[in-house]
Parts: sequence; structure tokens; C-alpha cells
Amino acid sequence: MPRQPRLDLPGIPQHIVQRGNDRQPCFFADIGRQRYLQDLRELAVALGCQVHAYVLMTNHVHLLMTASHAGRVARLMQSLGRRYVRYVNDHYHRTGTLWEGRYKSCFVNSDDYMLRCCRYIELNPVRAGMVADPADYRWSSHRANALGEPDLLVHPHSRYLALARTEQARRMIYRNLVMSDMGEDETAAIRLTLQRQHALGNDRFRDTIERQLGRRAGPAKMGRPVKAKGPT
Repeated sequence: MPRQPRLDLPGIPQHIVQRGNDRQPCFFADIGRQRYLQDLRELAVALGCQVHAYVLMTNHVHLLMTASHAGRVARLMQSLGRRYVRYVNDHYHRTGTLWEGRYKSCFVNSDDYMLRCCRYIELNPVRAGMVADPADYRWSSHRANALGEPDLLVHPHSRYLALARTEQARRMIYRNLVMSDMGEDETAAIRLTLQRQHALGNDRFRDTIERQLGRRAGPAKMGRPVKAKGPT
């Protein structure tokens, strides 16, 4: 069965994950991480995409971004992946692929799920046991969003800006949100939605995405059970 084409909807955030081939490392040194973020920033500006949250793990990447025009996220990820593979192959004198097939993505409801998704992304190093506090991990957006550390890549989403009137108050509220308990059910729901590439949000949001895409964006809805006509 042929793969469906990538469809971006302008103005709607997308949660993206790109994994290393066979779950192998895709980052080998800090200079490579710096190169990846530099290329991501350049492409985001060139293609009109805004990155709201990110984390670079050893063998995968999480991004949360919004495109200004349809198709821009797919173009960005394709160009970014190719650039970074060329860099790694040249730098380490290797050949072959680095990424595990196509990236996975899901649309995110800005109203209620946007900040939950940011928290999920920035807590990745904590869940992996790499740090106890997301602020101790250098390669994520948490220091920018929660502590105000300069990061030219991060563009605050309107939902983040609505947390409070002042930057200091916003950072405090956001920091408390990230550090609050994120239950296993919520973590599993976000992970499953991304794996299945469904829409992360309520039924109304999923229905809206389905109408625009012309394809299913959530679990199949249960209809009324069919009555048995007789013994079988």
C-alpha cells in the first residue's frame, strides 16, 4: 500500500519525533547537536516555521512547531534530515542512513494540549534518567521557556504567552507546570497519539482535523452494536 503524502495544516502545532535508525544514536558529540540546532533554526526562518519546544536525546529528537503555510514542516524535516546526515557522514567518515524511515507527527490542539505537549517533550531527559531536573539538561527548550535563557530557536506560542502578563510570571507558571506530576496515563496517551499519528486534542478538534485532511485523525468511533439475528 503506498504511503499517504505528508499534509501540514498552517497555524496548527505539530508534535514531531525523528528516531535514529534501529534506535541507534544519532548524536555523538556536542558539536553535532549544535550543528543540528543551527540548521533547524536556519530552515525554520527560511520556511516560516516556529519552534515552540524541542529536545535532542541520544537516539531521537522531539520538536513542537507551527508552520505558516501548508507543506512547510515536511520540507523542513526533509532538508534538516539530509543536511545532518551529510554532516555526520562527512565528519565521521561513514556512509548510509542515519534516521529510522520517515518522522512521525501529530497535530496538537492549542487550547488545552499545547502546554502538556511542551511538558512531555522537555521531561524526556528526566524520564530517561539522564537528569533529575529538566533545567539541568542543556539540549532542550526548557531553559528558554522556564528560566528565560536566550535561545534564538524558541518562539513562544500564544498559549504560552497567555499564561501571564509579564515574562517573569509566565516563566514561573510554566516552570511549576512542567515540574508538577505528569501522570503515567497522560504520558502514555501522548506517546500513543504520536505513534499512531492521530490528532492530540478533544473530539471537536479531531473532527476538525479530519474534515480538513479527509482522513481519520483519531480512534475509530464506536457505533451502536449490531443485534444478532439469531444463534450462530
